[in-house]
Amino acid sequence: MSSSSKNVSVTFTNFLLVGLVEIESFGYLCAFLALALFSSTLFTSSMILYITWTEKSLHEPMYIFICLLVINSMLGNTSYLPKLAIDLLSGCSTISLTGCFFQSFGIQLYAWTELFTFTIMAFDRYLAVGHPLRYHILMTNLAAQKISFAIYSLNVVIITITISLTARLSFCGVNIQSVFCEIMSLQPLACTDITINVLFGTVWTLSMVVGCLGVILFCYIRTIMICMKLSAESSQKAIHTLVTHILAFSIYFTTFLFVIFRYRLNRGFSSATFDLIIPLIGTSIATSVNPLIYGIRTKALKEKFVWNFQKLCVKPKK
Repeated sequence: MSSSSKNVSVTFTNFLLVGLVEIESFGYLCAFLALALFSSTLFTSSMILYITWTEKSLHEPMYIFICLLVINSMLGNTSYLPKLAIDLLSGCSTISLTGCFFQSFGIQLYAWTELFTFTIMAFDRYLAVGHPLRYHILMTNLAAQKISFAIYSLNVVIITITISLTARLSFCGVNIQSVFCEIMSLQPLACTDITINVLFGTVWTLSMVVGCLGVILFCYIRTIMICMKLSAESSQKAIHTLVTHILAFSIYFTTFLFVIFRYRLNRGFSSATFDLIIPLIGTSIATSVNPLIYGIRTKALKEKFVWNFQKLCVKPKK
């Protein structure tokens, strides 16, 4: 009995991130890549935010939502990449329960905010193409800001509930099969009943994913149908913007589904290496790709980005 108590006590102190042990032979390379990815994403994101903030012509709902995606990418990267690099360089492969909750909070906030933001962006483009004369009445800058605040507020409340449900559990295991900590990776380690946690997580996940995906598909299909009736120039511009959204959303949603099914289903079909490396690569791409996609494919942002970058790099002649 004393041995059991000791094990429970240990689980409340530290957890072992098995993924870090698995990749320790490539530790310095992975740490370099993590820092390079984090730095480049932070720089690109900061430039996009600066450009959008200073250019009055970009003070529109679409760019407000792009900024929300960019800020969210910075949040997603900050949630695990700096710690991943530090752990790999220092040889540390553990995380405290409190640290796990903080990391999980950041990762989940990124994931759900991303889904809701893509949903409202799909609806925003549908309004812009389907109701161009009423668009500036239906979707104002103030409305976009309120929606962005509501998205974050709702997700903070739901994630806080999820973490609170997990915090009441006792843990008998310490091995987390990943390079970072998530709530779903903690639940299998619990030695108390997790029925409420699983039920809440499943109902929330299914309802939100099905609901958001339904809205996104409806808006995309309706927007494409409307574009087919527009002039060639108007249609090309609308389709270009739509393809940018679809590309970014597809990368995110593929990773999102992989992570969800990785924990919800039996993982016996994949090897341990596949089970660890693929989510890491997928998550890194998903949390970093938005600034790159929107920086390259959004003409106004691209032109201003290049101009500001050249201004930074080229010294003025005396």
